[in-house]
Parts: sequence; structure tokens; C-alpha cells
Amino acid sequence: MPRRSYDQYCAVARALDAVGDRWTLLIVRELLGGSRRYTDLHADLPGVSTDMLASRLKDMERDGLVTRRRLAPPGAAYVYELTARGHALLPALSALADWGAPALDERRPTDAVRAHWFAVPLIARLADHFTDGVRVVDIALDEGEFHVLLTADGGPGYADGPAERPDARLRMDTATCADLAHDRLTLAAAIASGRIEVTPSRKVSGG
Repeated sequence: MPRRSYDQYCAVARALDAVGDRWTLLIVRELLGGSRRYTDLHADLPGVSTDMLASRLKDMERDGLVTRRRLAPPGAAYVYELTARGHALLPALSALADWGAPALDERRPTDAVRAHWFAVPLIARLADHFTDGVRVVDIALDEGEFHVLLTADGGPGYADGPAERPDARLRMDTATCADLAHDRLTLAAAIASGRIEVTPSRKVSGG
């Protein structure tokens, strides 16, 4: 069955025709971290059914937001990745993260969490703080580790897991991450107060 449209000659309506369905923007959030297999996407989108995920990915392929390709042997699995049009949604997700950050007060017992879910709101804040040539920043939380690419060929982004050669590595707890996202705390203040541990020992507390 064709997906319903708002049938309005309006840029906002056209955008919502493509990304307004449940789960679509969260799939974009996951794929901003790079190519992902279907099983990896399903694991990091708790609550989505397999049928819903497959349907959304099919819609996103049709709308030119994602592509699917087969890995070379020995992997030989299919992965999904964002197109340039899909990656262009990063500013929209950043704005949504800023708008939603005040709701990150107390974590609810039913809330799932993944470390890399903090990458989108942190990208702009890291870029504002690190103005001395720092390009790759590792972020380590109790829930896991990811790294943020402040400058890259395709623009800013992130990837799961530690970087091979980060310029700086920041260790913090989830509450500190939430405070940074809500602008209740600056990176400089968090580093100075010891809420963020920085390695290596190069001077990164400015900004």
C-alpha cells in the first residue's frame, strides 16, 4: 500500500512525507554512525518490530535517504548506509536534540540507553570547544564508547566504538552527558571540575 502523503505544496509537509513516520529519524540517527547491518540496527532500536524496521528501511530507500549494499566476502552481508540526502538531516536531528534535551531529567526505569545516542547533541558542543585542530574525540561512558568526527569529508559525524587515533579521549558518566546536551554544563566547566576525565594529557580544557 502506498504511504500516505499530506498532499500539501509546502516544504515542511514534503519533508514530513519522507521522515515524519515513527522510527524514521531514529534510523537516521543510527546510520549517521556509519554503515549498519539490519541486525545491528534492530539491536540498537529497542522497541521496533522486525516488520516495522524492514518497512521503514524500504520507504527510506525509495525516498533516497538510504542505500543497501552487499559487503565483499568473507562478510557477504548487506548493510544500510545514508545517502548524501540522508546525511543532510544531521542539522535537523541536532535541532530536535536541543529541543528535547530539557526532557532528559531523571532517567525512567523503562528507558533504554546506548552511549552513541549522545553523539548528535555533542557534535556541535565539541566543535565549539575544540578549536585548536582537534578532529577526532573519543567519548567513553559506562554504557559504551563512541567517537565524534568533527571534520570529515562528508561533514561532522560519529562512529561507534573507540577511534584508532583520537586527538582526545573524554571519560564521563551519563548524567554529565545529559547536562552537556541540555547546556546545564559546559565542557570547559565539566573538565575543570573533574566531571570529565581527559586523556591524553594535551591541553584541551580551553574553549
